[in-house]
Amino acid sequence: MSAVRAAPSDAREAVAGLIASAALFTSLVGLAYKPARLVPVAVVMALVAARMTERHSRLAALAVAAGVVCWTVGMAIAVLTERALY
Repeated sequence: MSAVRAAPSDAREAVAGLIASAALFTSLVGLAYKPARLVPVAVVMALVAARMTERHSRLAALAVAAGVVCWTVGMAIAVLTERALY
């Protein structure tokens, strides 16, 4: 038995985890398809998820970091391959 009580999870925590996961997925899709449109939306989603939760804060931070990296790499790929940025 643990001396620390486990806080019950509520709907807000679950939604924040889903938003952070969706932001991570959107960032990865933005690597290959229209990075100037998708990745900023993903970063905003990740920041919203980070503000909503404490339980999934690491996942939200990972989603923000992935958004920054995916935006940089996606823009470089789009410029080098001469594809549309948006």
